[in-house]
Amino acid sequence: MAVKHVLHRLSVAAEPTAPSTAARTSASDWGLLLIRLTFGLLLAGHGAQKLFGLFGGGGLSATADGFAALGFHPGEVFAVIGGLSEFLGGLGLALGFLTPLAAAALIGVMINAMVTVTGAHGLWAGDGGVEYNVGIAVVALAIAATGPGRLAVDRFFRWGSGGWASAALALGLGGIGAVITLSL
Repeated sequence: MAVKHVLHRLSVAAEPTAPSTAARTSASDWGLLLIRLTFGLLLAGHGAQKLFGLFGGGGLSATADGFAALGFHPGEVFAVIGGLSEFLGGLGLALGFLTPLAAAALIGVMINAMVTVTGAHGLWAGDGGVEYNVGIAVVALAIAATGPGRLAVDRFFRWGSGGWASAALALGLGGIGAVITLSL
């Protein structure tokens, strides 16, 4: 009889309980928020440097000159595209809003940066290499794949849970955007 009572108590304790209000977000949701805010706001700030001259950036005119020097003509158009991709993609990632599209924008910009600027310098950022660009692209792709978590605007939409389709969309659109930009 005592064994039966113990087994019953163990089985009741092992049954899942309904989540309480405090347990609705997990450590992984907060971890995803931290990653999204860090990378998203840094990229949005980088885009604001290009577009508005904020945070010590040169603004649109200097960015346009830089793009023209890399062979992108007209430089102004590509400066706006690059700046908006970083600014809006970064904000989208930070907010967890339209996450697959935000990730695509950042992946596309990072592919372009690797091909036109950092690729010739090897891997390490200390040598001017692709390390930083690869890191950002992989973080953006991983967030598209895992989903932005419950602490995101996307949690209210079907695409908010991530998955293979979201990752493929982000990588595909980012790659296509990069190829189109590089071919112009």
